[in-house]
Amino acid sequence: MTDTPIAKQDILVTERHGDRLEDPYAWMKDPRWQEVMRTPDILDPIIRAYLEAENGYTEAKLQTTETLQEKLFEEFKGRIKEDDSSVPDPDGDYAYYRRYETGGQHPVFCRRPIADETKEEVLLHGDEEAEGHAYFSVAACHHSNDHALLAYAVDLNGSEIYTIKFKDLSTGAMLPDEIPNAHGALVWANDNRTLLFTVLDDNHRPAQVFRHRIGTDVADDVLVYEEPDAGFFVSIGETESGRFLVIDSHDHETSEVRLIDADNPDNDPVVVEPRCPEVEYTVTHHGDRLIILTNADDAEDFKLVTTPVDEPGRANWTDLVPHAAGRLIVSVEMFAEYLVRLERENGLPRLVIRRMADGSEHEIAFEEEAYSLGLLGRLEYETTSLRFIYSSMTTPEQTFDYDMATGERVLRKEQEVPSGHAPSDYITRRTFATSHDGERIPVSLLYRKDTPIDGTAPVLLYGYGSYGHAIPASFGTTRFSLVDRGFIYAIAHIRGGMEGGYRWYRTGKRLQKKNTFLDFIAAGEQLIEEGYTARGEIACHGGSAGGMLMGAVVNMRPDLFKASVAEVPFVDVLNTMCDDSLPLTPPEWPEWGNPIEDAEAYRYIKSYSPYDNVEAKDYPNILVTAGLTDPRVTYWEPAKWVAKLRATKTDDNLLLLRTNMDAGHGGAAGRFDRLKETAMVYAFLLLVFGKSEKE
Repeated sequence: MTDTPIAKQDILVTERHGDRLEDPYAWMKDPRWQEVMRTPDILDPIIRAYLEAENGYTEAKLQTTETLQEKLFEEFKGRIKEDDSSVPDPDGDYAYYRRYETGGQHPVFCRRPIADETKEEVLLHGDEEAEGHAYFSVAACHHSNDHALLAYAVDLNGSEIYTIKFKDLSTGAMLPDEIPNAHGALVWANDNRTLLFTVLDDNHRPAQVFRHRIGTDVADDVLVYEEPDAGFFVSIGETESGRFLVIDSHDHETSEVRLIDADNPDNDPVVVEPRCPEVEYTVTHHGDRLIILTNADDAEDFKLVTTPVDEPGRANWTDLVPHAAGRLIVSVEMFAEYLVRLERENGLPRLVIRRMADGSEHEIAFEEEAYSLGLLGRLEYETTSLRFIYSSMTTPEQTFDYDMATGERVLRKEQEVPSGHAPSDYITRRTFATSHDGERIPVSLLYRKDTPIDGTAPVLLYGYGSYGHAIPASFGTTRFSLVDRGFIYAIAHIRGGMEGGYRWYRTGKRLQKKNTFLDFIAAGEQLIEEGYTARGEIACHGGSAGGMLMGAVVNMRPDLFKASVAEVPFVDVLNTMCDDSLPLTPPEWPEWGNPIEDAEAYRYIKSYSPYDNVEAKDYPNILVTAGLTDPRVTYWEPAKWVAKLRATKTDDNLLLLRTNMDAGHGGAAGRFDRLKETAMVYAFLLLVFGKSEKE
């Protein structure tokens, strides 16, 4: 291979202040990487000055929209029930739930006795814990099985480095046990004194599982498992039955599961089936058998198998629900008497209930053309009550309890929109675009009934298309601030996701990644052809890997778009995939290819990597966001991309970079702070489309 990565030779110049962005990899190369992530003030002053200057430039360009941003924020707030609460979930003598207080940014974790629902006990008050911190996020908050202790993990700067803390629920006192530098996942054993948790390695990858015993020094915590492959991440959980603790090692296409008897947490973990390239499986438990969801034996859209608990290996796997091409089994939830499958077929989800005693099955029916379903796991195993969330682009979220024995469906909660929402004022529908190779790409649409369908409406087209993540046609309150101003909101269900089954994912990754971009472009062209909008009247929007999509499509077809919003965008794909010291690089090779060892992968990534394909031509108006402590898409990727665009593009359109100096990949943690970030994005779009002056 003659080509070499060029990141460290690049001199990035901005047209405004001419600062040189020094080697952006410097702080990651520092052996104090973990300390840098914990204390971002260590950041090189030159880089910090560059990012802050870009923030100032962005604020100046959007200064005329400050009133609009405030109005949008108030609109968003008006659609939120500020003192909202989840439906309590019974577990033994208590029901657990989370709620928000009016004006509160963070959730309050609570429980109340089943015998007296008027007595609320606050377990963890997010707003009080967040006081004095620019950033605060809770990754996990779990009570012990005897309801006596609470374990929770907090991140104070967005770096996804957590501290696990413990609380005595009988006294309210904090325990001296405090575990730093954790990844955030945790699970209790059945003795109510033992906790498993994951730890990051020096490259910010969750690679170790430790065991902590309440009351002991954290320095004495026992290493339970260490993943030897830098390309694999480790996660932990438990089976719904409570019988086993689960250690899952995985990349994007291979997995290996270990089980620990939850009654004997000191036991060594037992491998269910050794990893085999491109074979994925997840495990749950029922009686004397394990239930396994897997793509083994060419079951591309997955199947369910059973195997004895005492002999779990693949040689003993027996089909329970055979593979059916085109019907993707997304996930399963196990109960004492029932098994629930969340499936997707023809791009739409469905729920299938199976009675374990006799294998009889039935499906829960839904009527809308496009909708979203989500399973809400229950704390109790011995129940016939399934809880799920239903919504569509016009229908607010509805939480149902469904009796799997009788078929009775009870609405437990409906999302309130205090400022008012009339579903009949809007239309949601699904159309299909034909991509470059003849594949039909679903596109979900939302617009007001009075929006003219004559090619004059602006469109916001959203896309993601990576990691098999399917974008649901779900309800979102903020988007109505655009739709009510005449926008059509569209979601392109492009390859790289799993809307069309696992094949949909497989044909949108590695050496077929360009299908993702071409599908998105085809979706835009289809909306023009059907008279929804016109060329140059489309805004495209995506984040993270979806931000990479934004970078690719504005390179390929800048004429199609008037604006682009790329949030925490993964745009320096080639250089990142060539640096195996970065947090996500080895685990990402199955998704993108390994350009270090594979010349074809190198050339292919280079042919679409947004940073490497910036050209001297006109680009749309672009807004880019970043997070200083982001370990997933490191801040310098959007910074480099924007700097190169500034030095290369030939237009005078807006190019804005806004870096959150107090957060990471997910942006602001508080719910109202997140709304303010969205208000900035929408104000940018309304400014570009000439609608801001009407406010």
